[in-house]
Formats: sequence, structure tokens, C-alpha cells
Amino acid sequence: MQIKLLAIGKTDNQAIQSLIDEYQKRLGFYIKFEMEFIPDIKNSKNLNESIQKEKEGEQILKKLQPSDEVILLDEKGKQFNSIEFSEFLQKKMNSGLKQLIFVIGGPYGFSESVYSRANGKISLSKMTFSHQMVRIFFVEQLYRSFTILRNEPYHHQ
Repeated sequence: MQIKLLAIGKTDNQAIQSLIDEYQKRLGFYIKFEMEFIPDIKNSKNLNESIQKEKEGEQILKKLQPSDEVILLDEKGKQFNSIEFSEFLQKKMNSGLKQLIFVIGGPYGFSESVYSRANGKISLSKMTFSHQMVRIFFVEQLYRSFTILRNEPYHHQ
């Protein structure tokens, strides 16, 4: 199985990008993982919230294949602790799934068309985080999950 993180906008904070790069490198020991960024919508300051979500949604949907399982990182999604998330990933790998895609939307969330295409939603917290911080939190949790599955000493109970 391959895992992809699809996100709107680039990471412009070098400290965050450096941490993402570190965990992305570590993940390479466990699974094929890649990150793909969709450019921010041009002139978004002149668009209302719903039009911006629709335009971002069109770009997200263009990146998906019919066989992809799509999980949105969404504040209204299911919450897991780290062990539960690792079990979730193990089930996905055991199912024979080819590609699992996690999606971070834009500042206003996702369009209805993206919600309709999604196979599920996961919330990292009830708190609100910047989209750039969500990237590092997610990639670290992905790495943590694989260390849990391998009984490696990274995660402590």
C-alpha cells in the first residue's frame, strides 16, 4: 500500500518543512509515502468562502483515482489515540488497498463534492491548528503508528 498526504498550499515555514522532511524520511523505512501540494487558489481574497471551497475541491478531485481510498483530515471526523490510529492503518494495509490518501483542505474546509467522494474523516484534535502545523502533526502520527505496529520503542504508554 502507498500512503499520500494531499494538501492545499505549500509549507512556507522552513522549521516546519524541516520537521516534515525528517519524518517523511523516517517513514520511508516502513511504507511508500509521498506528499503532494495543490497550489493556493489565485486571488482567493476576492472569493467568498463557498467559491474558494469549490475551486479547491475541483483541484483535489482531479488528483484522485477511482480506486483511491480518501480520508479527509476534518474537525468533524473520528478521533483516534495513537494506538487506535495504528490499528486503523493496519486494517487498511490488510485489506489489499493500493493507495490511501489523506487530504488537508484549505482554510474553510472541503466542498460538498469532496465530502461526497471521501471514504471517511479523521480529526486530529478538537482544537484548531494551522494547516501547516496539521502537516507535521499528521506525518509524525503516521510515523508513530508504524513504530507501534513494529513494537519499536518510539511510543510510550
